[in-house]
Amino acid sequence: MGIEAKWKSRGIRVGKLPCGPLDKISDVPGVTVGHCTLADGDVQTGVTALLPHQGDIFHDKVMAASHVINGFGKTTGLVQIDELGTLETPILFTNTLSVGTVETALVKYMLDKNPDICETTGSVNPVVCECNDSGLNDIRGLHVTEENVRAALADCRADFAEGAVGAGRGMRCHGLKGGIGSASRVVELDGKQYTIGALVLSNHAVFDDLVVAGTPIQSLLDAHIPPHEDKGSIITVLATDIPLSERQLRRLCHRALVGLSRTGSFCGNGSGEIVIAFTTANRGPHYSEKAILPMGMLHDDAIPEKVSINEAVELAKKFGGNDSPSFVNGILAKFVVKGARAAAEAKAPEENKVCGETQEHRETQASQEIQASQEIRASQEPQETPVPQEPQEIQASQEPQEIPENKESEA
Repeated sequence: MGIEAKWKSRGIRVGKLPCGPLDKISDVPGVTVGHCTLADGDVQTGVTALLPHQGDIFHDKVMAASHVINGFGKTTGLVQIDELGTLETPILFTNTLSVGTVETALVKYMLDKNPDICETTGSVNPVVCECNDSGLNDIRGLHVTEENVRAALADCRADFAEGAVGAGRGMRCHGLKGGIGSASRVVELDGKQYTIGALVLSNHAVFDDLVVAGTPIQSLLDAHIPPHEDKGSIITVLATDIPLSERQLRRLCHRALVGLSRTGSFCGNGSGEIVIAFTTANRGPHYSEKAILPMGMLHDDAIPEKVSINEAVELAKKFGGNDSPSFVNGILAKFVVKGARAAAEAKAPEENKVCGETQEHRETQASQEIQASQEIRASQEPQETPVPQEPQEIQASQEPQEIPENKESEA
């Protein structure tokens, strides 16, 4: 999912950094995502699984950190992540009342793969994230089973589905259809390319606050959806192959809020915002013959000027629903294209402001410069300053196309 190529070619996109080949969190090598979706009448829910790498995650842990922006949530496993700075299981997502079932299934999955757990070594720290999908799903029916968890884990792949799938099936975002969204950004450090990816389970915020590519959407539409409260949650998972310490990963988690804010999120009382970040570059072996372990770490001053995590989270959240690409691309059809150099002369004065100057002001300056040259050639004879012409009206063929009245998508 993403902004259509025709809009990117006209300069409309989120941020300035390049995205990965899939524009998903799985652009980080080794990361995969899978789903099991339950869609039958009132049952609209599911499970999503994320594998940090393709090896033995328990014996080859990844460095990790977490941050609770607003703690109205029931995610498990965060205490040990923050204490030890490692992630040792896949990350699973589901609805709020199914956390217990999913956690049990994840523990059984880890026991099957690691016979030493609670035999010759310690226990395991399962990580399960949740959002409340009770508005579109019969959450009290407890329909998620352990078999659904195993199916999601078995489905993990790089080119995974987004939208109303898996845990995102019954989620809503800004009053529209929410769900699973993902994006990635590529940065260069010491002449080598690295990737930062984001995946969100979006189920929060209100429509009137929605911002796409810096534009409040409510101002572009005649119709409005019914008033609703900012209740729900959003889970954000960040992955990277940049060698980072736990401290630096926690700093990334803190900055996820910037990406959420750019889309109009205000962290309502009933909305739980949880962020987990990990790096595949720094591993922590469960068993080690050496007391001192090597670890690479990014110099803090080398953090890219354009903070890519903000862009990745913002874009991931925008495309968290099945119908989001068509909705967002329809909204973009309302925009006067601001990024295309070739269309610069067709812009309205208000759209042509650069550092406080309008097109009319710049035309006036150009006319004054021409006048000055003429005065020199005419032996300094004074001339009146010509009145700048008004910008041409935008042709009817360039007028933004209408989009159909927005309606909340059914799960």
